[in-house]
Amino acid sequence: MTKERGRDQFKKFKIILNVLSLLYRIFPKKIRIWMFNIHCGLKGKVGMAFRYAILKTIIKSIGDNVSIHPYVTLKGIANLDLGNNVSIHSYGYIDATGGIFIGDDVSLGNGVSIISFEHNFDDLDVPIKDQGHTDKPVIIENNVYTGSKVTILGGVTIGTGSIIGANAVVAKSIPEYSIAVGV
Repeated sequence: MTKERGRDQFKKFKIILNVLSLLYRIFPKKIRIWMFNIHCGLKGKVGMAFRYAILKTIIKSIGDNVSIHPYVTLKGIANLDLGNNVSIHSYGYIDATGGIFIGDDVSLGNGVSIISFEHNFDDLDVPIKDQGHTDKPVIIENNVYTGSKVTILGGVTIGTGSIIGANAVVAKSIPEYSIAVGV
């Protein structure tokens, strides 16, 4: 007997998730973001269902069968695009201020960080924290897997079919079908 995949389970409950999303739309966006944050630690399929239904109402776009595991922090979510069959595992940190696109069939391991901007530091007379930032969109193409605690910096594209090893810092774009480890 084979175990049922998440995408098969999603198909069974898609109508319920869509109705739940419609109900969430009654609330102002700030309340929905607050609701997402209070459901942040809710474990299991119920927690993932609530997070999906709420996210569907507040991010730029979201595909089917997206699983956001417990304790994922999302910022700048109006600039976040998620494809189909995306999983973001526990303790991830995603700041989509500068724009993040994540394609289909992507798995982000535990503790992954993605930052889509860079702090400005040109003026020596002004503290760096007061110089603002420059948006640097991140693109993660289809069928990408990242190990735990990977950091992806702004302006990076990770090509289709690539694997990023645990603890890697991705500061430059990665070609399609590559394996990248280290810094």
